Amino acid sequence: TAVAGIVTGVTLSIARVAGETAPLLLILGTARSVNWNPFDGAVQTLPVFIYQSLSQTSNAKYGAIWEDRVWGAAFVLIVIVMVLNVIARVVGSVFAPKTK
Repeated sequence: TAVAGIVTGVTLSIARVAGETAPLLLILGTARSVNWNPFDGAVQTLPVFIYQSLSQTSNAKYGAIWEDRVWGAAFVLIVIVMVLNVIARVVGSVFAPKTK
């Protein structure tokens, strides 16, 4: 009976942490560059990437490219959070106690 609530709570908490920008900026800090090896050094989170890329949009030469990257990263973040929420709903409905 408790499996539905536990799985739903864990999945929703992961989605919320992924979508919240301010706590990630304050707690984790910022990595100055993108690290493609997740096992070595600091890794830049998606909200931090959006935040730092937003400062590059004022560049006259490459501003449009950085603006596209910001919108793309924001879209990916929204999709990740949405998928995790849908998974939580499906798991919650599958494992929910059946009522007559």
